[in-house]
Order: sequence, then C-alpha cells, then structure tokens
Amino acid sequence: MLASRKQRLLVLAVALIAIGVGLYFAVRYPPDTTVEGVYARIARAVGRDDPTTCFAYLENDAQHAAFTIVDYAKKAEARIREAYPPEDRDRELPRYEALAQAASGAELWTQLARDNGYLVRLRKDMSGIDKIVYAGERATVVTVRGTRYSFRRRPNGIWGLTLFTAELESEAARIARDWERIQQAANDYEAAR
Repeated sequence: MLASRKQRLLVLAVALIAIGVGLYFAVRYPPDTTVEGVYARIARAVGRDDPTTCFAYLENDAQHAAFTIVDYAKKAEARIREAYPPEDRDRELPRYEALAQAASGAELWTQLARDNGYLVRLRKDMSGIDKIVYAGERATVVTVRGTRYSFRRRPNGIWGLTLFTAELESEAARIARDWERIQQAANDYEAAR
C-alpha cells in the first residue's frame, strides 16, 4: 500500500510537470525575431491599451525619431526659457513643454500614441494573420480582414513595425527646423539686450 501511494504521487507529479510544460508552450509567444512573435506582442499590447510595450516593436528609424523629438524639445524649451522675452516665451513654450516632459523616446511614443490615437488605429484591425509576405529584410502581415502591416528586420534580429515611422520622422524633422529658428531668435533677443 505504501509503494502504491508513492507510485500514485510520482505519477501525479509527472502528470503535473507534463501539464505545466504543455501550458508553457501553449501560451508562449513565438520569439520576437519572427514577424508572428512581434505581431502577437503588439496585438497583446493594443488589447491591454499599453502603448509603451509597442515602442519596443517599432522599427529603429521610428524609435530614433522619437528620441530626436524629445532631445530637440528639451533644447527648445530650455533656450526659449533662457532667452525669449516674456510675451514671446508664453506664446512659444506650449508647443514644446509637453514633448520636453517625456523622459525618453518610449515615454514620448506613449504620449503621442494616446494623443494621436495610434492604438485606436491598430485596434481597428489587429485580427489574425492570413499570410506573411517576405521581401528580404522586409515583411508584410496581411490580416484576415485584408489590412497590411509592414515590418522591417532590425540589426538585432527583432522585427519592427513601420506604420508610424513616417509620422515620427516628419515630426522629428519639423522640430529640428524649429530648433534652428528658436536658436536664431534667441541669439537675436540676446543681441538686442
């Protein structure tokens, strides 16, 4: 009877381990070095209303643009505070304060995603994958509803969503031009004093 009790406990332990391993592989995502893995992570983040997690799965150019926006916004805010007269400072600061408060590109992305409805745009059709079309370092996910999401392989092997790259790069270019204008105006204000 004692041996049979030990045998039953052993069988139960083996069964629990097998169930645990099976569940682990059943709920585990494909790696983020695959388009399927990145798409699944983005879909999960969208479902949880978590734009910060999405930032890790944007392509490098989009991430760099977000960091550039933060850097220029911080410089612009500081220079405006330092050199602009009060009436011009009050007019110009609101354009840069919110952007400058972001601690990082990821935090800025989170702010922009909420303000510009990026997750709402994704939520409209983050349906199942119908097919993936590969073209070298690029891939396109075609959903069962026909929406296409483009990805680019990053140097670290992780695929990055390209959907927001153009918007972020455009904003980075705009704020870089603004910085030049702000710097020139600040120099002029200082020279006039």
